Amino acid sequence: MLLKKLSEAAGVSGFENHIRNVIREELKGYVDEIKTDALGNLITYKKGKKNYPIVMLCAHMDEVGLMITSIDKDGFLKFKTVGGIDDRILVSKVVEIGETRCNGVIGAKAIHLQEAEERKKALKSKDLFIDIGAKSREDAEKKVKIGDYAWFKSSFELFGYNFCKGKALDDRAGCGVLIEILKNINNILPIYGVFTVQEEVGLRGSAVAAYSINPDLAIVIEATTANDVAEVEEHQQVTTINKGPALSVMDMTYLANKLIIKDIIKTAESRNIDIQFKRSTLGGTDAGRIQLTKEGIPSVIISIPCRYIHTPSSIISLKDYNNTIKLVECYINKIQKEGLPI
Repeated sequence: MLLKKLSEAAGVSGFENHIRNVIREELKGYVDEIKTDALGNLITYKKGKKNYPIVMLCAHMDEVGLMITSIDKDGFLKFKTVGGIDDRILVSKVVEIGETRCNGVIGAKAIHLQEAEERKKALKSKDLFIDIGAKSREDAEKKVKIGDYAWFKSSFELFGYNFCKGKALDDRAGCGVLIEILKNINNILPIYGVFTVQEEVGLRGSAVAAYSINPDLAIVIEATTANDVAEVEEHQQVTTINKGPALSVMDMTYLANKLIIKDIIKTAESRNIDIQFKRSTLGGTDAGRIQLTKEGIPSVIISIPCRYIHTPSSIISLKDYNNTIKLVECYINKIQKEGLPI
């Protein structure tokens, strides 16, 4: 299954070579051109007619993770987080480290050795370490070196009613949507499919790719928080699983073009595709950097609701995933027939 391949591949920000190779192999024979730029973005191209608008489809490859910063005399590894990780979810999680994919467990001082005040506070990442079963620093250095990346070791699984769980669904789910579109769409307009790097540490790859492509429209395909869980009121849920892809009107980096949003809403209504609006303005996506590139690039964000984002066990609905594919394909077809609304 494509989502399983994407979810289980390694790709912490700055270490995207493994996931990039998976995507490259998946798209061989389906696109006219495929290349990697100097920053590491994977840029694909499907030829179209010159008098049609150029569309850039964008999803980021990278995931949150850890970087090894020191090894103590007993062989335990200290680390820093890469991207936005809640320290509270780290302890006892299994990770893989570096090119050797060395297994480790994130550990902490045992609870019965903690002072009473310590037990009242959530553990911080600075108080944690990774145990790889080494006897000493020298033993650990045979498998791991300072600067190595670590990522959650978590298997992808289907479960429940049309749900799936796995690591890095932000934004491997978006990558899956983009891959399916590039494989199947019968395009007249030129389409660039861009799988960006370093989104989780500052939306870096998208700005570089957008500058070189300079499209007429960028569609960013993301995963976003679905906080539709017990005891959370509806207005605080951000998005809701199984209610369709979410459109963003505003976040901390981006303001939507209302004409494009209205055009996508019309497309969804005409094809009976459920959609929703993201009910939060926190965070940012690649669209925030793309829309400010060169003279400005019209951009829109279409997101897949995702529970427990940035953890080893994120959850999405395959219904939302498939409806995101359908919505983007339908909107591209609408542009091909009617042009852009701007």
